[in-house]
Order: sequence, then C-alpha cells, then structure tokens
Amino acid sequence: MARSRSVAGQMFVLQVLIVLLLVVAAVVTLLLQARSDRFQAARDRSLAAAQTFAHSPGLVQTLRGPDPTAVLQPLTEAARMEGGVDFVVVTNRDGIRYTHPKPELIGQKFIGTIGPSQQGGVTVESVDGPLGEEVQAVVPVKDARGTVVGLVSSGVKVSAVSSAFDRQLPVVLGAGAAGLALATAGTALVSRRLRRQTHGLGPSEMTRMYEHHDAVLHAVREGVVIVGGDGRVMLANDEARRLLDLPTDVEGRHVTSLGLDPRMAELLVSRRVATDEVLPVGDRLLAVNNRPTDRRGGPPGSVATLRDSTELRALAGKAEAARGRLRLLYDASVSVGTTLDVKRTAEELAQVAAPRFTDYATVDLAEPVLRGEEPRAGVGGEAPQLRRVALTGTPDDHPLYRAGELITFAAPTPQATGFVGGHPVLVPDLASSTAWRTQDPTRTQAVLDYGFHSLITVPLKARGVLMGIVNFWRTGESEPFEEDDLSLAEELAARAAVCIDNARRFTREHAMAVTLQHSLLPRGLPEQNALDIAYRYLPAQAGVGGDWFDVIPLSGTRVALVVGDVVGHGLHAAATMGRLRTAVQNFSTLDLPPDELLGHLDELVGRIDQEAEAASAGGEATIAGATCLYAIYDPSSGTCQLARAGHPLPAVVGPDGTVDFPEIPAGPPLGLGGLPFEAAELRLPEGSSLVLYTDGLIEDRKRDIDIGLEILRATLAHVGRTPHEVCEAVISALLPARQSDDIALLVARTRVLEPDRIADWELPSDPAAVAGARAEVTRQLTRWGLEETGFTTELILSELITNAIRYASGPIGVRLLHDRTLICEVSDTSSTSPHLRYAAAEDEGGRGLFLVAQLAERWGTRYTPEGKVIWAEQLLP
Repeated sequence: MARSRSVAGQMFVLQVLIVLLLVVAAVVTLLLQARSDRFQAARDRSLAAAQTFAHSPGLVQTLRGPDPTAVLQPLTEAARMEGGVDFVVVTNRDGIRYTHPKPELIGQKFIGTIGPSQQGGVTVESVDGPLGEEVQAVVPVKDARGTVVGLVSSGVKVSAVSSAFDRQLPVVLGAGAAGLALATAGTALVSRRLRRQTHGLGPSEMTRMYEHHDAVLHAVREGVVIVGGDGRVMLANDEARRLLDLPTDVEGRHVTSLGLDPRMAELLVSRRVATDEVLPVGDRLLAVNNRPTDRRGGPPGSVATLRDSTELRALAGKAEAARGRLRLLYDASVSVGTTLDVKRTAEELAQVAAPRFTDYATVDLAEPVLRGEEPRAGVGGEAPQLRRVALTGTPDDHPLYRAGELITFAAPTPQATGFVGGHPVLVPDLASSTAWRTQDPTRTQAVLDYGFHSLITVPLKARGVLMGIVNFWRTGESEPFEEDDLSLAEELAARAAVCIDNARRFTREHAMAVTLQHSLLPRGLPEQNALDIAYRYLPAQAGVGGDWFDVIPLSGTRVALVVGDVVGHGLHAAATMGRLRTAVQNFSTLDLPPDELLGHLDELVGRIDQEAEAASAGGEATIAGATCLYAIYDPSSGTCQLARAGHPLPAVVGPDGTVDFPEIPAGPPLGLGGLPFEAAELRLPEGSSLVLYTDGLIEDRKRDIDIGLEILRATLAHVGRTPHEVCEAVISALLPARQSDDIALLVARTRVLEPDRIADWELPSDPAAVAGARAEVTRQLTRWGLEETGFTTELILSELITNAIRYASGPIGVRLLHDRTLICEVSDTSSTSPHLRYAAAEDEGGRGLFLVAQLAERWGTRYTPEGKVIWAEQLLP
C-alpha cells in the first residue's frame, strides 16, 4: 500500500508541476504580448498626434514669425491634452525646442534622432526622455515648396498605455487553480482504486494469505489437480496423490505419462466441464468435478476436484439418479441459450426441465430484463412484480398463471422470498405452507386441488444481476422435492441465468447500437426552397452500418446534398459515420467547393485511421475507410457542382424522363490520401431529379452492380412522379430479400429562383457609389413589397460596400435574393476574409461587421475563383 501511495503522490506532484508550468508560461506570454501591444499603441498615438499638428494651417508662417514659442506653446499643450499624448514639441530645423510641457526645457536641444526628419522623412523611436521611457515620433514641417522649416515631435510614455494583461491575469490564475484542484481529485481517485484492488492488504498480509491457502489446500480431504494448457500437471495436493496414486515428482509431467485410467486422463486433459462425474480408479469410484480455468480470461488449463465415492456401489439407485441428473445438466448446457433472445432462452429452460426433472416449470422475469435493462433492486421486503414468459407442462388445464401475465408476488411467498433474498427456496409440501397461500387464497386452493404438492423456487442471477425466478412444480404421483433436488435446480437455473443474461446484454447492446445509429442520422429535412426532397434509409437486417445522408442549406439559397458509406458494420462504423457527418456539416459552413471539402474529409479519415492504429496496441487495427458524394445545387443559376470519393455515380432524371449517369471524376475512397479530388458542374433544368444512393441499393451477393444500375435506370425512367413516389418505386424494385447492407436513397427535384426574385448591380470602387446603391436597393425592395426591411438592408449594404471599397480593388458586385429570407451579397476581387471584432475606444473604425452581425439573422463569407462574397440574411416580415 505504501508503494501505491507513493505512485499516487508522484502523479500528484507531476500534475501540479505541469499546471504550474502552464500558468507561468501563460503569464510570461501575456507579459510579452502586453509589452508589444503597449509599444504599438504608443507608436500609433504619438505618430498620429505629430502628423496632425505638423499639418496644422498657419504652422509654417508661425515658425517663420518673430516669436514662435509665444504662439505655439499654448497650442501644443492643448493638442497634447486633447490627443492623449505626453508631449507635443515643436523645434526649428536644427532641433532647438520652441515648445515643451516643461517650459524650462524650451530653447534646449531636442533629445532624439532628427536626421531623417530633417531630410523630409518620419522618425519613430523609443527613447528615455525627460518624462521617462517614451515612444516618440518626429514629423517634418514643410512649406509649399517642400522645404523642411521645422520639426514636430509627439510622444507617449509606454507605461501610460493600458493592455489586456491586467484583465487576463485573474483568468489564467483561476484556470491554474482549477487545474490544480482537478489534479488533486484525479490522484485521490487513483489512490482509491489501488486501495480497492488490493483490498487494503500490504505485502505481509498477502504473503500470509498465500501461506494459509497453501496449508488449506494440502489439508482438505478432497483431491485437487490443476492441469496446464499443455496437459502437464501444475499442482496436485496430498489427497489427489493418494486417490490417484501419483508419484512424488508429478508436477511438470504430462497427464498421459502417469498411468491413469484412460477415462480419467482424457477428462483431465480435455478441459471439458464435468460435475460429479463418477469414474473408476482402481478399486475406487471417484466423483470428479472439472472446470476450465480460462472461462473468464484466466490462463489456459483446468482444475479438477476428486472425492472418494466408493460407497456409491451400494447405492446403485442413487448413482443412476446422479447419472440422470448429469445427463440433464448436459442436455441443458446444449439446448438452453441457442439464441440471443431472452424469451426464447426462458422457454428453453422450462422445456429442458419438464418433464425430466419436474412436471411443470415456469419462468418469471422482471420487465426491464425483457428490454435488455437491469431490473431495479428491491427495497426491503418489497414484493417483486414479474412477467411470466415461459410455462411448460401437461395437461394444459392447470390453474397456474399463464404466460404473458404480470404477477405481483406477496412478500411472504416462496417466490418473493427467493427473488428478494437471492437464494433458492424449497417447499416440499405446499398444503402445509401458510406463506405460499398468502399470494391468492382462491387460486392457491385451486392449485392444490389440481394436484400440485411440491415447489422449488430458484432466483435467476448472473454476474450480480437478479433477473427473475424459475419455479419447478411437481404434481400427482411424483415424489416431493428433496434437498438433493435443490442443488440440481440451482445448477439448472445458474446455467440458464448466464444464457438469459447474455441475451439481455445482447438486446441492450443491439438496442443501443440501433439507437446510436438513428440518433446520428438526420431526423428531418431542413426548410429550403431549392429542392423538393424525399429519402429512405433502410438499416441492414443484422447489425448496424455506416451509411448516411444529409441535406444542408448553404448561403445564397444553395443546398448541399451528401451521401456516404463507411466501410464495415457495428458500433465502430456507426460512430465513424457520426464523426464524418458532423465534419461534413462543419466543413459546409465554410462554403467550400465539393472537391476541397472532400480533401478535408480525406485528411480526417486518415487521422481516424492513425488513432485506431495507435489504440490497437499491436493488435488488428480497424480501418475507417469511407466513400462519399457531395453536391451543391444553386437555384439562382440552375447549376450543380459534384465531387465523389469512390462513391457510385448519381443518376440525373430529366423533366422528360430521360435517365443519365453523368461521368463525374472518380476520386479515391476517403482515407487513402495522396490524390486530389475533382469536381464537375452540371446544368439541371427545372424539374430535373438528382438521385443519390449507397452501394447497398444496387449491389447484392446475388446481383451484379451493372444489373442493379440497369434496374435503377428503368425504374427512374418515368414522368410525373413525386420524389416520395420515386423512392417507393426504387425500393420496391431493388430491395433484396435478405438485406445484408444499409441502404440510403436521396431523391431531389430541382427548382429555380425566378428572375424577378434576383436583383444585381455592379458598382465602381468609389465611395460616391454607395448612395446610388442604397437608392437602387430601396426601389427594388419597394417592388418586392419589402419596404419594412429598407432601413436595415440599406445599412447592411452600406457597411459591406464600404468595406469592399476600402479593402479591395476592382469592380464591386451587389446582389439581392428574395427567397425564404432576404439575402444581401457583396462581391469583390479580394481574398481577404473579414473578421468580427470589438473595436477599442480609440479606434475610428472596426464596427461595421459588428453592426451587420447584429442586424442580420446570419452572415458569412464564401470564396469564388474571382475573389469572395460577403453575404447577410434577414428574416422576412
């Protein structure tokens, strides 16, 4: 325990050091950034003040006047206070001060570099002046002929410029404190886990336990033989040596070399399960129990226990009964649990028990077990409520509860006692049991009158989960149950309970997998006017797959259609599908072209494969390959851009019913990397249908892909059907009898945006054009009946056009789209992307996009081969 505590302590110290290093690094970074920000702000402010004063009207005449100091001293002081700088100094061409915040320094030589400014340049430098560390700018004053007649210098103390360091330091310190707290909590959890795994025992206690176990092993009067996976004896206690007449050097020798009876040697080597199997060894009869040691992940081999049962010779009848019981247990191990269905497994248990062990058998399970869940633990003596799922026995006119009935057992009954306590209950004589009669006096009397006289109730418990009970009933001339029957009933129930729990777990896992798959798929179609869409998604009949589809509205009334297929089946494929679908949605918000989006998706799948290989730790890695087809339809132009990564070709159905599979460049499947993707552009007339699908639709084990494509072509070649009707027809024609793969089908019928719903203009890169654009927009909105949006639209367009004029060159395009929303687009030839930010108090600009973001419902940027488009959407009144 000391060692585990020291490991936990080392982990704690390491985590604390990491957190402290991160905090120190963050503080140092903030300090450096704050210093840089201060110097930059001081430079900008001092340069602006110096340039403004140097270009003041009348400054040249004043410098050539008789007394420049008398005129300029009050003006520079006023400019210094208004401009937020520490000094504004005017000097003659040789650097002799005319003004200064400290009058006693007037007439003295200016401190700083003035050579470049005397030649007409601007000098910005950091100096230690009379006011401290300053950033000062020196600007020449020129007359009308460009001759330098004087100098103007302005400066700001760096310490006077604020930065974000003081605001961010508490956040960094708070994060460091939180990290330290998490490190402490994590170390506490690790220490607790180590303490639980060793049960609080130290090395000396564990050594003493081993010595006690060894002493008990050699003292018991029951033979114990442990055989390894290679058939060699690993351990034999004293009693086993006596019963089997083993040599002293038995450890390490092969079982077949010990001269044992062939049946005994075969059992020890086979590692098969045996329970009280009676075998002759010399003049003895030994009852042998054999169990494999690797049933729950242990080392290969088996352990056998031996009991001297020579006295069974005199009890041939009981030996025959024991053989029958062993045969019954063997048959139960073969016939119970043939499926992973909870109800069917319960029925198999009842069928194997009756009539060989009992006349009637009933199995009652808690409701959550049938759904794959764990039942709620009972509180105190709470009566259990169970569903009868299986009942066997003849004849069928008995008064027992029927299969399917929900039964609430009274607390004193054997069923309630066995379920709540988790122990079997034997009632040899039902007539004399008062607790059993409390359930339902009328029904229990009918049960007695029918002839039922003895009962064993055994809880069905596996892996710590109590799932229900099994009741064994005897009637008529059958012998009452005895104590010996109790162990057989327990063994039957224990074996069946494991099978029922396996079926329950499978039901739960399958339901979880299906739920996960459906939760990762679209739950509905988004609202848009560009396409009339219908879809079908059919999961495989066994397991879950990785097929998916999506419909994603984009900017400018465009819509993206996605269909993809992840390699393989199971939870890994479903989870990968969810990751890829999320990635496509995220990438689509960037308004990327189809080929670029597939390129990013290819890199993501490559990283997923690398993670899987790293996590496999040398085992077999799960490759997350996938195919995908991505299409963008623009209703304003009627064009569709498509790119595919190893995916089947889409089908295009014309308004006249012609079907075509356009040749789109076939990129490699996602995850291979190294090759670029290519996009193709199609012009789709209004009323055309774009059909996207996964290979599970056209490919089957009994049908070639070319045949599937021909069936699809013939099915689509009809006019006048809605997308929903097309989906139904395609599924009816191509759905295989045994569906082994997921099927995703997406049918999209095109619409176009009417020309009178589109307005566009081209503006020169001139600020004077903004007013004319606002007037044109107002007139267009009036024609559309959207006068209420006029003010907001004018303001949005003014800001977007002004930004384009300021930061771009060349002509500027303006477009309005009247669809479900009002969309304003401004295009230019620059590829620089604008960013939303908060303007500082001293900034003169930087608030335009903030206003656009506040006024518009959505806004963003998309890039074109010629430049970019900034768009903003407004909800219609």
